[in-house]
Amino acid sequence: MSNGVDAGRDAGLIRSVDRAVAILDVLAVGGWKAGAEVARELGVHRSTALRLLATLERHRLVERDQRTAKYRLGGRLVQLASAVRGEADLRAVARPVCAALARQVGERLRDDEIEPDLIVTSPLVRAVQTAELVARGLKHRGVVEVVPALAPDGSVRRAAADLEARAGLVAAVGHEPAISALAAHLVGRGVTAFRKGQALLVDDGRVVYALDPESM
Repeated sequence: MSNGVDAGRDAGLIRSVDRAVAILDVLAVGGWKAGAEVARELGVHRSTALRLLATLERHRLVERDQRTAKYRLGGRLVQLASAVRGEADLRAVARPVCAALARQVGERLRDDEIEPDLIVTSPLVRAVQTAELVARGLKHRGVVEVVPALAPDGSVRRAAADLEARAGLVAAVGHEPAISALAAHLVGRGVTAFRKGQALLVDDGRVVYALDPESM
């Protein structure tokens, strides 16, 4: 009898893990989503989705916006991803390509007469290096300033408030999914997840310029 109970408990646990992974897949596409949207896409009751989302939030695998009650992927996923290594360090292979792309972004922005007054970045080393390369492509004469709220586990609201408090045109360098969440916050609607080398110019809540990395 106990074996049957244990088997049922194990099956329920596996089903919950499967659903939790499915939630991460859902949130990986399209940015912020309400609990009801997640439930609909998973085909489960809303209470089930909210319970799983609460567990994922407790472990910082998802983040909840207190104002809208919507969810997105959490900063801890970036930390976990950074620990994943194969036999070859793919980051080392990709580094020169990413560096060239960052400089090209700066050059393209300059060609399009998008010249920021200030460049801010996440405190992570790779983001700072990317921001410096963009600045070099722009021939930006100012310093690159670190903004802690742009870190993968930083607050989107705090980052937005920091940017909005600064005068002039500000360029921000960050990480996915946080940087697209920041853009969504600034324009007041969802935006597609950023690709490497993508840039948006937001003015008064409107996207007035978009740089597609495939156009470079």
